Formats: sequence, structure tokens, C-alpha cells
Amino acid sequence: MMDLQLLPKKLLLKGGTIYDPLKDTMEKKDLLIVNGKIASMKKGENYDDAKAIDCAGKIITHGFCDLHVHFREPGREDKETLATGSLAALAGGFTRVCVMPNTNPPLDTPESIRFILEKAKDVPVHIHPIGAITRQQGGTDITEMGLMRDEGAVAFSDDGLPVQDGSVMRRALEYGSMFDLPIINHAEDICIREDGVMNEGFMSTKLGLSGNPNLAESSMVYRDLALGEMTGGRLHVPHVSTTESAEHIKEMKKTNKKVTAEVAPHHLYFNDEVIASFNTNLKVAPPIRSEEDRTALVQAVIEGVFDCIATDHAPHTIEEKEASFDLASFGMIGLESCFGVVNKVLVHQNKLPLSRLIQMLTVNPRRIMGFKFDLFQEGVSAELTVIDPKSEWVFSKNDIYSRSKNSPYLEEKLQGRPVLTIAKNKIAFIV
Repeated sequence: MMDLQLLPKKLLLKGGTIYDPLKDTMEKKDLLIVNGKIASMKKGENYDDAKAIDCAGKIITHGFCDLHVHFREPGREDKETLATGSLAALAGGFTRVCVMPNTNPPLDTPESIRFILEKAKDVPVHIHPIGAITRQQGGTDITEMGLMRDEGAVAFSDDGLPVQDGSVMRRALEYGSMFDLPIINHAEDICIREDGVMNEGFMSTKLGLSGNPNLAESSMVYRDLALGEMTGGRLHVPHVSTTESAEHIKEMKKTNKKVTAEVAPHHLYFNDEVIASFNTNLKVAPPIRSEEDRTALVQAVIEGVFDCIATDHAPHTIEEKEASFDLASFGMIGLESCFGVVNKVLVHQNKLPLSRLIQMLTVNPRRIMGFKFDLFQEGVSAELTVIDPKSEWVFSKNDIYSRSKNSPYLEEKLQGRPVLTIAKNKIAFIV
């Protein structure tokens, strides 16, 4: 169980390996934190008045940052709250998250952005609101982006609901460029997707479930990339799931340096054959794709096509998931399991350097969102994650701190996990 405490006045992390993802350096040093701030990093630190924690065999790095989570507050606090979502984040090694606006009501006004930031003051991780692109996420009328930016919105998205109208997406990118903030569009053409509930292919035919073809995503990704190039706006492509989308992004990045993209752990870990279990926790949007797509996404990570890992943490109640597959809600939780999943599939199975994975969880998402990313400077507030990269563990309900339990990773053997998270003058002992 996680033990959350106030940070001691002096804390010494001893005997660990410090990985700086900004400088890409790996050194065995001790790290001293005084009054919640980084004080020094030296070999052989010894302070008798400091609480010492043995980090031998562990990696000390920047706190993870997830720029795509759903905490459901306001309106669906029965699924998740800012407080419970924060505990899930800490358990996964995340010290900073960006919450999507598809709440009830949505985050589509300056007042709603202010509400989130006021509520977030009391939680143990840093929470940043993403504002809606259109009013009520209706897909037509652009929100007051400038006023929402002034209140603290860090990006704009109608996530969960694609911006179907290309002229609206164009205006969003144009307005976003005025504020130098990313526009994030859930890339699915609803006319092509229709009522698809899983990947369209052999398995959907075999199981008798309506299919969602790759083209529904890739065609909209292509459109958005073209609009981004046309407008000069900052486009961030979320939860990429198809071979074709990855190829489009790869090609566009050769000429447009403003394009960024993320991939979710579940699209790297599962293929659509697992849907044969009819486990509704595997029902997500975009869907789990074919093995060909999965391996193409892994290869795209290795080639540097994707900038970051984002969980798309999407809590749902038991009632919403205990339904037939076609009627169940889309989404799974993913914060607590994230590192163990991506470390297993990318580092252990596909030989991605661990340093690259850590960069995708730390400095890269912070750069995209314009957050401070040099976290090992003396005097900076401590925002750290300590990882045991070699531990093997079985994910269980005891590892879930979200209010919802809709994880497809239950009883999965994972590799590597955070053991300690420090943020906002608090320390969480995870195992």
C-alpha cells in the first residue's frame, strides 16, 4: 500500500543512480533535499540530521508527466476526482498531469479552468487543465481560448469528441498559434468510424462486433497534419493507434517541427486478439489494433516518431463496464500500471534504452506543454520519481488508487515500477 507523508525538512536519497533526462547523464550520486528543494547532488553525501533513504539499485529521475488524463471532476466524481486521480498518479510515479476537458459540464470557460486550478491546490500532484476547443464540445463554436489561457489552460482539445469540421479545426489551430499552445484533436472520422466498437479486421468479423477501420483515424490525422502545416499552429496528435497514422506523422515531422505526438501504453502492449475475452476493460477509443499495428507503433517509438507516452487514464464505474461489449463505455485506467507496461514492452522486449523511455515520460511532455523541465537545478522544488527498473510484479487491485477499477492489466506480470514519488512537499512510498 502507498504511504503518503509530508516531506522531511532534510531528506537524503543515498546510493542511487541519478538519471538526468535533460542532460542524458547517468551517475551514481546522493541527492539532498532541504525544505522541499533540491540542495545538492554529490557522491558520498552524509548529513546526520537528514532522513536517509537507501536507493541502491534504483534510478532517481524527474517526476513523470502525463499530458492526457481524465479525472472526471466536475460532474462524474463517482468515477474519479482530482484527489483520487492524484493518488493514482503518485502510485504510477507521475508528479504532473494534464486533465482533459470532457467533464460535465466541460472545461469550456475561463471560470471552469479557474475551478480546476483552485481545487487542485490541495492535491499532492500538479494538475493542469486543458480547455475545450468548442463550446460544450459541440464541434462548431470556438471557445474563448485567450481568456482560458489567461486563467491557466495549457492546451485545447475536445478529446473524446473529434473536431469533425475541418474549418473549425483550422480556426482552432490559428487561434492556438496566437497563444503558442498545442491543439489536441481526437483523430477519428465519425462518418468512417460509424458504430465501430473494436478494430475492424479478422477478429471483429470472427467475434461479430462492429469494426472501426484504421482509416477512420489515419484520414483525420492526415487532415490535421495538413491543417497544422497550413496554419503554422502547434498540433499534438493523441493516442496514435495505427501504422498509417505513425507514417503520416513521421513524414510531416521532416518538414514541420511543431508537430508532436503521443502513444498510449495499451496500444503498445495489446493487439485485437485479446478482445476474444470480451473483457470490456479492453474497449477503448481508438481501439486496440492488430498485431501489425502494434509492432509498427513499437518501431515508431524506437525511430523517435512519438515524443511521449501518455496513459489516456479514463475511469469508469463498474456498472458502465459490466455490460455487453458493444454497450460498455470506452476507456481504461492506466496511471498506476504505466511504467511497468511500457518498460516491459519497450525496454525488455524491444531493447529501447531505458534512458529514452524516461525521456518520453519526463522532459519531452514537459517541453510540449511549456513546463519547467530542468528539475535537477539547485533551488528547484523537488519533483522526483525513484524507479526500480528490474522488479517483476503482478498488477493487482491492491495497486489501484483510482476510484474506478477498469484496468485490463489485472494479473499481468509487469517489469519495473516506481517505488517513491516526491511532489508538492510530499513523499509517497509506493511499495
